[in-house]
Amino acid sequence: MTARGWFLFSLMGVVWGIPYLLIKVAVDAPLSPSMVVFTRCALGAALLLPFAIRQGGLPATVRTHWRPMLAFACIEIIGPWWTLTDAERHLSSSTAGLLIAGVPIVGVALARFFGETERLGVRRVVGLGLGLAGVGVLTIPHLTGGDARSLAEVLITVIGYATAPLIAARYLKAVPTLQLIVPCLALAALVYAPAAAMTWPSAMPSPSVLTALATLGVVCTAVAFVAFLELIKEAGPTRATVFTYVNPAVAVAAGAIFLSEPLTASIVAAFTLILAGSVLATASGAGAATRRPVLGHPEGRVRAKRLRRGPEPRSDRPDRDEARAR
Repeated sequence: MTARGWFLFSLMGVVWGIPYLLIKVAVDAPLSPSMVVFTRCALGAALLLPFAIRQGGLPATVRTHWRPMLAFACIEIIGPWWTLTDAERHLSSSTAGLLIAGVPIVGVALARFFGETERLGVRRVVGLGLGLAGVGVLTIPHLTGGDARSLAEVLITVIGYATAPLIAARYLKAVPTLQLIVPCLALAALVYAPAAAMTWPSAMPSPSVLTALATLGVVCTAVAFVAFLELIKEAGPTRATVFTYVNPAVAVAAGAIFLSEPLTASIVAAFTLILAGSVLATASGAGAATRRPVLGHPEGRVRAKRLRRGPEPRSDRPDRDEARAR
């Protein structure tokens, strides 16, 4: 991966490692999940809209790519952000962050259905395994205090987070980053506006809650989405999601630094496994960027017809063959 890719990867490891804490602060206020999702989407869309308009061509982009953009918005934002926020009403923020680290594994499995592309190789498989082992070391002691519904909601979030990058890489790669993010965030804000209005708090939230919401909207939504989509273009959809292995490590480190939570030997070992796994899983190999045509895809159908038909017969007029070749 390039230096730019590593910078984006490191940035995503941090800015999407802290939303779990911020969401927990908001839902414990208590604010409704719809209110939290609406606020962060509305803030993110409002912040990025002027830049998207300045690029020009936003309406034309939406008209041309509205179907995959709608799918991306539903699978990445509208569904997963609500299920994750609702789950954190019963799960701790660290548990939610730890479970989300399963995204790369699900992404590798789902990539086969999208005709992807990125040949894993032994090194990257070992990296994914190390990262998963590190997540397991962190997760097992924390899998208490949540009900079945909350765990199912986090699973839905994991599937959405793993699927959306594949959609973006396959169908939206040519769409400018801002012109993809802004309509998706605006749609999500519109969807949750009625529920947010009905659950609007009767009193002004505390400064800490307002700060959490503002950070969610500006840093963890606007800035993070720009970096995320650029990372997909830079590193590919499977490698791009490996930063979710770093997210729980960031959450644990933040807890130790800011909340004086214990930093045990098992946590240090898990942190090491996660970082080592991330390095190996994001490494590019000789066959990392190959692409195979899939059943039903136009490229695959054309190639299948050529194979069945065999080589084109040569005519008995060499001069005609030479002209055709020219």
